[in-house]
Amino acid sequence: MSIKVKIVSPEKVLFAHDADMAVMPGTEGDIAAMPDHAPLMLTLRGGVVDIYEGDVVTHRFFVAGGFADIAPSHCTILADRATKLEDLSVDDAEARLAGLEKSYEDADKMNVSALDILMGKMQSARAEIEAAQSAIPGMSL
Repeated sequence: MSIKVKIVSPEKVLFAHDADMAVMPGTEGDIAAMPDHAPLMLTLRGGVVDIYEGDVVTHRFFVAGGFADIAPSHCTILADRATKLEDLSVDDAEARLAGLEKSYEDADKMNVSALDILMGKMQSARAEIEAAQSAIPGMSL
C-alpha cells in the first residue's frame, strides 16, 4: 500500500508520485505521512522533505515553509517555495540570510508580528544553507 504525495509550489507541481512515506518538517517537529494516516493539516517550517520507497529515501526536496494536508490516501504539500535538494545553492541561501538579517536589524522592534515573520524567514534560510551543504558530495556538517 502506498500514499500519493504531491509537492506544489506557487510556480508548479514539483513532484507527484506514489510513495511509502513522506517525512516533512512541521513547525512542531517532523511528521511522517503514511497510508491510513489520520487526516491532519499542519504548518511547515523551512526544511527537507524526504520521500521514501521501502526503507530508502528516493527523493529529497527543500521547502521554505507552507502547509501540508495529510489524509489516509494522500499527502499534499503546499510549499511557499520548493526546490530539489540538488538544485539548492549555498551562496544564494547565504545571500538571502544576509538580506534578512539586515532587514531584521533595520526593523521596528515594536512591530512584533513583522519580527516574527522575519525570524521565520531567517530560520528557513538557515535550514536551506544546511540542506544545500548536505547535498554537496563529501561535505559534512
